Amino acid sequence: MEGLKPLYRRVAGIDVHRMLHVVTALVERAEGTIEQSTREFGGFKRDCRELARWLVELDVELVVMESTGIYWKSLYSHLERAGIETWVVNAHSVKHVPGRKTDITDSQWLAVLARFGLVRGSFIPPQDLRGLRLLSRYRRKLAGMRASEVNRLHKILDDAGIKLGAVVSEINGMSAKAMVQGLIEGKPIDTLLDMARGRLKSKRDDLRAALDGDLTERHMFLLTHLHAHIDLLDQELAQMDAYLLAAMAPYQWAHRLLQTIPGIDQIASALILIEIGDDMTRFGCADRLASWAALCPGNNESAGKRKTGKTRKGNAIIRYILCECANAARATKSSLAAKYKSLKVRKTHNKVIVALAHKMIRLIYLLLTRQVAYRDPEIDYAAMSARKNAPRWIKQLQLIGQWPGQALPPANT
Repeated sequence: MEGLKPLYRRVAGIDVHRMLHVVTALVERAEGTIEQSTREFGGFKRDCRELARWLVELDVELVVMESTGIYWKSLYSHLERAGIETWVVNAHSVKHVPGRKTDITDSQWLAVLARFGLVRGSFIPPQDLRGLRLLSRYRRKLAGMRASEVNRLHKILDDAGIKLGAVVSEINGMSAKAMVQGLIEGKPIDTLLDMARGRLKSKRDDLRAALDGDLTERHMFLLTHLHAHIDLLDQELAQMDAYLLAAMAPYQWAHRLLQTIPGIDQIASALILIEIGDDMTRFGCADRLASWAALCPGNNESAGKRKTGKTRKGNAIIRYILCECANAARATKSSLAAKYKSLKVRKTHNKVIVALAHKMIRLIYLLLTRQVAYRDPEIDYAAMSARKNAPRWIKQLQLIGQWPGQALPPANT
């Protein structure tokens, strides 16, 4: 590193493993000499505390460690409580010379990179949001399990010749769910048809044909267990959602702002905030946030020609959430839906959804930075407010005698 000026005088690099942490500290003395110390610590709580105490004794300014799986999280918490600035860096960005890899050389290399400021720390959310991430990601697993069980329910019904999924839009909707429960209980088809609600009432003949199948004893056994498991997963998801929404109390201002964007509801807003937080200064600009979320195209330019660039790897969780929100936004009457239609002419659905999610993450950055609600140019907010509040206003005017002899107009006027 000849010719480079060090930015930090007291640094440490940690090669993190499950039960072994190799630490190298570089301390520059007043006379200009550099003292290098390497020690090994275990992975238990007592070992992490001892490691933090040693670094505090050395008065270390900065610690750099690789983001190896989840093993860095416990150690990061101990260093955070000790008041030591710690950067978690991408292992791909700190690779050393091939053929010279040991735990000690890895920790030494991290310390050298830290001393000269040649690494950039990854975004680590505050402790509260880190805890909520455990819940939000478990919720995603529960939602995946529920979707898998609903698909299995489809297959069992089709195997028995019952084509209910071809007639109803949602097999786990209120009407279809009641019909499946009726099938399990052995109720006649006429009774099942009476369970239809809304638009399904006009499909009585199709429903009669769809419900006419051959359910065997084993079909009934599987349907009983699948139906009960789906109900259990629905209850767990409801409990998880209630907990996450209650945990949004400290971030209420940001939670409400994100819901002004079409396609983002209460749960999606909470999941987004858990991943990115409410402080956008950590990212610096909307471009960096979009890159971190793996929603912007990569750079691929050669000889002055710009070629198609694939999206790079990033936070897969936030990418998944925003793609779901983009799918919801395309069905709204908003500028986001208009953008979807304009891009769909020349691109595939998946590419347009990613482009829409890219636009949404940039909107989120602006909203959280400026702390203002989103106003869509395609939506007439004054008319929408009037349609919602006019009946209440007129009722109040009638009560105080300012609307004499006039009937209350319908709610859609």
